[in-house]
Order: sequence, then structure tokens, then C-alpha cells
Amino acid sequence: MKHVHYTEVELEEPTEQGIKDVKVRWLISKKDGAENFAMRLFEIKPGGNTPLHQHDWEHEVFILEGNGVTRNKTDEEAFKPGDVYFIESMEWHQFVNTGKDTIKMLCLIPIIN
Repeated sequence: MKHVHYTEVELEEPTEQGIKDVKVRWLISKKDGAENFAMRLFEIKPGGNTPLHQHDWEHEVFILEGNGVTRNKTDEEAFKPGDVYFIESMEWHQFVNTGKDTIKMLCLIPIIN
């Protein structure tokens, strides 16, 4: 059993094109022995964003702190702490921090072999 405080997990800077002021902690991943799911904690600074992207897998997101909007290719929708997202495979999505505080959100994805 793995048990750590989230701050003990390295805060990494993703390098995907289109990303701005985002850091991630891989809380649970393949390196921990997880075979099915990974849990990540994203931190998005004010004015920051994830890239507008899509991929072959679904994922689930829980907004812990901060306010912002999600975007797809045509629409924009506000979110707040406590909001939950289910993002289907190949669905376009982007998270944008439009608030004054850092967004913290959990994102769960399948382990891709």
C-alpha cells in the first residue's frame, strides 16, 4: 500500500505544445504498481491552461480548488470547486484558469501500455 502526502510527490512541468503555467504530480502511476488507472493532480496558475487536445482514452476530473472554464472546439463552460467531468475518448477539451487562484484538479486516466 502506498501512503504519502501529495506534497511529497514531485511537481513536474509538462512539455506538451499549447500548455501554459501548468504543473502535475503523478500521485499514483505505473511506477507504483498501478495496472489499471493513474491519478494525477494538476495545478494551473492564473492565466494558465492545458492544451486544447483529444486522445484515445476517457478520463475523469474533479475540481478541488479554483475557478475557470473548459473549452472544446466550439463552446466554453465555467467550472468551480466540487465540479466533476467525464471526458469521453476523442472528445476535445481544455481547462483554462480565468480566476485569481491556482486551480487544483484531480485527473484519473487509464494506464496506457
